[in-house]
Amino acid sequence: MALDNLVSTLQHVEAVMASLQAFREYTLAVAARVAEVMADDGGARFGSSLCGSGVVGLGSVELAQRAVAAEIATATRMSDRVVQRQMGQALELLSRFPGTFHALADGRISLTHARVIQDAGVSLVDSETVAGFEAAVLPCAESQAPNRLRRLAAREAEKAHPEALVVRHERAVAGRCVRVNPLPDGMAELAATLPAAVAYGIHDRLTQMAKKHTELTASGAGPAAALGTAASTDVGESRTMDQLRADLFSDMLLSGAPTGHDTPDRLLAAITAQVDVTVPVLTLMGGKFSRSGKRRVKGRLGGAPAELSGRHPIDPETAKQLAGAASAWNRVLTDPVSGAVLAVDRYRPGEDIKRLLTARDSRCRFPGCGIPTRDLDLDHTRDAAHGGATEAGNLAGLCRRHHVLKHHSEWTVRQAGNGTLQWTSPTGRNYTDKPPTPAATTVNTSSNPPPF
Repeated sequence: MALDNLVSTLQHVEAVMASLQAFREYTLAVAARVAEVMADDGGARFGSSLCGSGVVGLGSVELAQRAVAAEIATATRMSDRVVQRQMGQALELLSRFPGTFHALADGRISLTHARVIQDAGVSLVDSETVAGFEAAVLPCAESQAPNRLRRLAAREAEKAHPEALVVRHERAVAGRCVRVNPLPDGMAELAATLPAAVAYGIHDRLTQMAKKHTELTASGAGPAAALGTAASTDVGESRTMDQLRADLFSDMLLSGAPTGHDTPDRLLAAITAQVDVTVPVLTLMGGKFSRSGKRRVKGRLGGAPAELSGRHPIDPETAKQLAGAASAWNRVLTDPVSGAVLAVDRYRPGEDIKRLLTARDSRCRFPGCGIPTRDLDLDHTRDAAHGGATEAGNLAGLCRRHHVLKHHSEWTVRQAGNGTLQWTSPTGRNYTDKPPTPAATTVNTSSNPPPF
């Protein structure tokens, strides 16, 4: 009886959550419509100054959507890119999949079910075709888990699609790409969007190579040492099949030659990987690391974690190897109390201000944005054309999206000192963005004086 009541309660909770998610979808769709109205009413405000900005094909509607998404995102502590994407998804759900939306609002399906239906039917353009597609898949959505629904939805969408698969595939191939997603514990995910035959072929070849490597190692005919950073020094292979596939994949991409696309003089094969790493001095100092990852040193100061591209922590041993192999690297001088960046020096001469801002602004300075330094524009907070000085106190790193938003919407920003930016939204809300804390060790002056 207790379990039955518990299950019934959870069913009711899921239905209420689905209804609330439907209300959120409705609100986001309204926000998208508000952006369209804003663009119509104030097209000059959002689009007139785009000439000469370097933003090709960016109109007033897109800028209005960005401004609305930024307003919502900063108020709800989200990424404005995510909010803008959710606004588009919500508007599509309400306008093109009304049956699915009503099922979500009634609590008969979850938002995950709705997204499966929406993703499968996104290429269906005729409203009658979409209605027939929904009628075929909604009964399954109301009785089955999303993973079972996904296969049926893809099959029904293919049946209803007016365009041949071969034509759609050729168009989809143009969107192939590779991207990196950061993960915890010094790891990252390398994701590639490829034609299905190529993706499965790569996985199959890696599997075959991993099996052959295991067989050769076991027989003594192959190398006993493993590939990559997880090398095994024992006789025999101790890695799993997944680990072997990953190590073989890494080894081939980092050291293999692009024979199918290289130039006759092998210019592409000569290119090596380049990684930007910020390494605190205490991390580079000698010493042993405990099992918890903390360096055992005399005194109370320990090594701080190193950072990959200014935002992704990596283990100290990897940081030492990368720093030792680098021909030149930045030395970042930080305040031992606050951790603020004071100066940047380098063995090879360069642009002092750019290096200082690269160290200070390791990501975009718009609230909630995490685009790394290498993809930022150095923006004059007070325009140079209006007398703004080209100095650290009037410069900040902004990604292209938020650089455009600053200049072509009602978002404004001012410098509040020490690299702190004060943003004001179109509705008058204020948001403070402080420079990100660098990978540095700070000292508590209440108990320990600075070590100099």
